[in-house]
Amino acid sequence: MLTLERAKELLNTTTTEEHLFLHAKNVSVAMGGLAKHFGEDEQHWMAIGYLHDYDYEQHPQEHLQHTEQPLLAAGLTDHEVRAILAHGYGHCNDVQPVTNLEKALFTVDELTGIIQAAARMRPMGITDMEVSSFMKKFKDKKFAAKCDREVICKGCEMLGMEVKEVAAICIEAMKAYAEELQLAPKGSA
Repeated sequence: MLTLERAKELLNTTTTEEHLFLHAKNVSVAMGGLAKHFGEDEQHWMAIGYLHDYDYEQHPQEHLQHTEQPLLAAGLTDHEVRAILAHGYGHCNDVQPVTNLEKALFTVDELTGIIQAAARMRPMGITDMEVSSFMKKFKDKKFAAKCDREVICKGCEMLGMEVKEVAAICIEAMKAYAEELQLAPKGSA
């Protein structure tokens, strides 16, 4: 089973850009929160979340087309690789998310971008962020405009949850890692 330590080793072989590592951490932490919600293995879901953009830096125009074989060769299971591939459903491939793990990754990849952007605008970062303030930013299509709200809504629908429910779980999970995610109160580092 993929561990977070192994996921970090593997991502280090393909990625150098700090913002991609930060994105990996955000998605990883949010995945841990959703794993807890669904009664699943938090560390395993965090590892999958951390590694989800394995080929992105090297192949941004062919994202996820250079993922399957290297990760299988690195010892990941078919199930783990499929979860990573499924986050590209509809925009990179046609691997439809079917398990809660796959649906969660599909959803939080975009969702964490908006949470992160919203938290960065706040004096206390994510530490005092409520889901209501997130929802205001979510509804403003100009805010964090590159984050695909349709994907987020589709993913939440797949999970059988409202956007605000999923966002609340992710925000709470991310609060515990505020420093590491660079979302702590300004001037506190």
